[in-house]
Amino acid sequence: MNQIPNSLHASDIAHSIHPYTNARLHEEQGPLIIAKGDGVRVYDSEGKEYIEGLAGLWSVAVGFSEPRLRDAAVAQMDALPYYHSFAHKANEPAIRLAEKLAEMTPEGLNRAFFTNSGSEANDTVIKMVWFMNNALGRPAKKKFLARNKAYHGITVASGSLTGLPANHKDFDLPAIPVTHLTCPHFWKFGAEGETEAEFTQRLLKELEDTILAEGPETIAAFIGEPCMGAGGVITPPEGYWPGVAEICAKYDILLVSDEVINGFGRLGTPFGCQKYGFMPDILVTSKQLTSSYMPLAAIMVNDKVYDAIADHTAQLGTFGHGYTASGHPVACAVGLENLKIIEERDLIGNAARLEPIFQAGLREFADHPLVGEVRGTGLIGGLELADKATKQPFGKSGALCARVAKAAQNAGLICRNVYDTVALCPPLIVTEDDIAQIFARLRSALDQVAEEAKAEGLI
Repeated sequence: MNQIPNSLHASDIAHSIHPYTNARLHEEQGPLIIAKGDGVRVYDSEGKEYIEGLAGLWSVAVGFSEPRLRDAAVAQMDALPYYHSFAHKANEPAIRLAEKLAEMTPEGLNRAFFTNSGSEANDTVIKMVWFMNNALGRPAKKKFLARNKAYHGITVASGSLTGLPANHKDFDLPAIPVTHLTCPHFWKFGAEGETEAEFTQRLLKELEDTILAEGPETIAAFIGEPCMGAGGVITPPEGYWPGVAEICAKYDILLVSDEVINGFGRLGTPFGCQKYGFMPDILVTSKQLTSSYMPLAAIMVNDKVYDAIADHTAQLGTFGHGYTASGHPVACAVGLENLKIIEERDLIGNAARLEPIFQAGLREFADHPLVGEVRGTGLIGGLELADKATKQPFGKSGALCARVAKAAQNAGLICRNVYDTVALCPPLIVTEDDIAQIFARLRSALDQVAEEAKAEGLI
């Protein structure tokens, strides 16, 4: 695709720096230019069709080119294209969206703060928690607990919470006080002979031992994705999240649920914390909040967090934090309409109904020679490419997975290679027939790369 450079192709190579991209390799091969989208499909600049198997970046719940979201944006542009929310200013879409989020999120999360992205949201969470503990006269209670392979964003602060090597190496991160605990991936990190229940108890003991070693008076918050996304679609072992919540409550440590990927139905429940049975103090949303049609994220906090912050703003005279586009009226109008569509079309129910079909289809790859483990929940899944016996990748880590993603793209499926995991996360509007086509195209790619790998002596 794009073998003959067009003007856009050449211009992109000449002028653009792409995120999560090898810049020198990009100079050689250039971009796949996506020109339009429709439903679960997108089309490149040469007209080729692809099923968008990752919903853009885990995010386009209602599919591409939804006219109601376009119309919501245009109507708001006509009425009030921009206003800020500093110094007692407000706009109706931001007010209505905060109200809607308080209604949709678990009970007790009554206050919303808007940012432009999940990264900014988690960066703001850190500042809120520090501000809160200073307000409460606990200046030492500033450390965060996260997990290896977690993804919480990419600003200096939120990138420090992220637990992926590529996001730290040569960026001088972590830059805030954070301890990364064992990734809750039983297949990969369970000890020999250890049961899943024993693995869960070991991780909970590690959490409590870390708190006691550091001092509970120094630990501010534990942050986690209910189901880990960009680390490779990692589902937690049974009992893990209720155990984490119990320990955090025991030591007065805030629990932050990062629902940037999980939220608004991805797991077949409104939010991931509901899937796994825990109640957070702070919940972070983005991505499916607007189906990524507009940049927007929201932090929901309970009264315990809000009251401490609000009382301190009364003492100081202000909350010295915010963004030019916090509560942007166009983004909030699109978010409101997006949530209406999710509710009216029962897309959370669609995810729950299709979960058995999607997960069964994934598990049909369990016997494939390239696949070490299959995992997932709701409408999110991953195939880890590894030797089943040793659990190690074939050859250089990530290389074979990148080849599968490229072969899938050539077959008309966009998925994502996350280290050694092929990740899938289709739009919530996906149908049973779409799922069958996704897996057919993925199987073609896996079989092709398996033949190549066998010829090269990798398997």
